[in-house]
Amino acid sequence: MRVRMKVTISGTRDGQPWPERGQSVDLPDHEAEQMVSAGLAVPHDEDGDDEGQEEHATVPGSPEKATPRRKPVAKPSAEK
Repeated sequence: MRVRMKVTISGTRDGQPWPERGQSVDLPDHEAEQMVSAGLAVPHDEDGDDEGQEEHATVPGSPEKATPRRKPVAKPSAEK
């Protein structure tokens, strides 16, 4: 089964580097199904309609702001 990679995987497969994100690779059916179910690849469209359609991360929202630091409260001195 031919799949198009949604991510770049480091390392090798059968002594060859994995294809880059957006490139296609032929895999055994069971391995291709595992890659698709894990979200690492999508089935390759034979017509080429999916070429150039890479998944992009969304723009992150504004960062959370920490609450201001509280000033220490003076402890009353112990009376003897």
